[in-house]
Amino acid sequence: MSEESISLAELSIPAALPPRKCAGYLAKGENLLVSVALAIMLVLPLAQAILRRTVHISIPASVAIVQHMVLIVGMLGGAIAAREQRLLALSNIADTKLAGKWKDASRVFTSAVGAVVCVFLAQAAFQFSWAERESGHTLGYGIPTWVVQCILPLSFAVIAVRILWLSSAKAVPRCGCLLMAILLLALVSRVPVSGNHVVTIALALMFIASVLGVPAFVTLGGTALILFRSVDQPIASIPIAHYALVTNPTLPTLPLFTLAGYFLTEGGSPKRLVRIFYALFGQFRGGPAIVTVLVCAFFTSFTGASGVTILALGGLLMPVLTGAHFSDKDALGLLTGAGSLGLLLPPCLPLIVYAIVAKVSIEKMFLGGICPAFVMMIATALWGIRRGGKVEPAQRSFDSKEVLAALWDAKWELFMPIFASIALFSGLATPVEAAAATAFYAFIVATVLHRELKFFGDVPRVMAECGLLIGGVLLILGVSLGFTNYLVDAEIPARAVEWTTRTIHSPLLFLLLLNLFLLVVGCLMEIYPAIVVEVPLLVPLGAAYGIDPVRLGIIFLANMEVGYLTPPVGLNLLMSSYRFREPVPKVLRATLPIILVLFVGVLLITYVPTLTTALPGWFGR
Repeated sequence: MSEESISLAELSIPAALPPRKCAGYLAKGENLLVSVALAIMLVLPLAQAILRRTVHISIPASVAIVQHMVLIVGMLGGAIAAREQRLLALSNIADTKLAGKWKDASRVFTSAVGAVVCVFLAQAAFQFSWAERESGHTLGYGIPTWVVQCILPLSFAVIAVRILWLSSAKAVPRCGCLLMAILLLALVSRVPVSGNHVVTIALALMFIASVLGVPAFVTLGGTALILFRSVDQPIASIPIAHYALVTNPTLPTLPLFTLAGYFLTEGGSPKRLVRIFYALFGQFRGGPAIVTVLVCAFFTSFTGASGVTILALGGLLMPVLTGAHFSDKDALGLLTGAGSLGLLLPPCLPLIVYAIVAKVSIEKMFLGGICPAFVMMIATALWGIRRGGKVEPAQRSFDSKEVLAALWDAKWELFMPIFASIALFSGLATPVEAAAATAFYAFIVATVLHRELKFFGDVPRVMAECGLLIGGVLLILGVSLGFTNYLVDAEIPARAVEWTTRTIHSPLLFLLLLNLFLLVVGCLMEIYPAIVVEVPLLVPLGAAYGIDPVRLGIIFLANMEVGYLTPPVGLNLLMSSYRFREPVPKVLRATLPIILVLFVGVLLITYVPTLTTALPGWFGR
């Protein structure tokens, strides 16, 4: 694979251990199942929409089947992420700060903790699916619901085994990890989690494991398990919450829009878009900065992962910036910062996740994010223009022939956002059907119109990669919802509202403190667990101060956009460090000006509510 077409598939740190032959067959089987599930999610809504509009009939149980395909994609994708050692973690201190025996010991400890938590999650999921078996519910066509739900305990069990196996490349540390896991299981099973001392010790161990790099879903799921057992509540409530989330009627939009972005990213679309934007803006001072902002925002909005943007486009855009006499530092900072710019543009994943968790309209979130997204993009582009203007050589002349040729070459990619918007906002299709239509459009562009992806050779690989990302995200969201439910049962949000409204009387002061709080959250948490854990607490607070949940969501996500660039969890810093082979401190120093620029944008979004509320109000949604 060339440097310019590097994909997220290459990001496997530490590298996955080479599978044996049987493990290779298992991996191919998992990839195939994920691809089939995604294909069903794509085809069924399209068929449903066509049949409803033409012959006025519907496919029986199609909605339920699509929802349960999300469950399959999420759990199998999580198992694949564990296989490839790409489960998202809240911290990477063990990998970046420790070495030698200390690093090996920390990996054994975190793997043992992760495996134990997965075993208890598998047990809880088994209790849930067994209870569903006794209920006799069916999914459709005579398929018992519990049969599909069995993917929950099976996947958690597979993840536990893989975490143990990948704890080390050597047999002795693996055996030590297994022994530690067995001891922890025995200890937790025999010692009742009651009393402040036991709960405190258990939470402290979970905190240490989190700092050392245990997967984020283990942190949140383990914390939920401890808290539920401390109040003698059934742990099956965690997989129940997980199941309720992933079978949410609107959640299929998340993997489908992501799949559309992956089809574009893995083809030649990045080169075509760079060409067209460079033809349009390259003659201006700082034109390459504008190109970088536009291309990165476009791809992040569809893939939902800024790391994918940096990995896929870094090799293309870095030479464009340095060739325009940007310093290496400015080019590195601009590329790192621009990677997260599309988070507020529809149909980006965080917008969908926030809408589901906050129980607001996805269409409203999409409309509310457009103007704030352009504020962040314009602010970043202006900084890039200023930095590039001093050193850029004589301006290029505008070449109308090149513009027309580039426009024609990239016509299908440029039409894609228009196609998605028409499908989503016209009322002709449901959000899930619009997402399926967009994914199908991207599939046709990549496989038929441009013929850059082979149907049997490349498409399953791209779909498996998409499933990996979705699985990693849904694992976090599912177990996080169980943790959130505990907070709700403990009346934490109600108490937070009462204390805050009694202490802070000004909505403006509340918004300022909210921004400071969210910046800290962005420094410490990945965006998806942050949404599921914090949003149920913040939405009631916002309502108490008369802040619309859509506006609150855009403020929240704008802060998280800055959080992608801040240590210790800042994903863009890590992706950029990996992609350009530069140490994280150097990347951080290069990105600091962009962080300040984006924070100014956050303040504008926070204190100018019209930026967020104008479009949803205009379209009456």
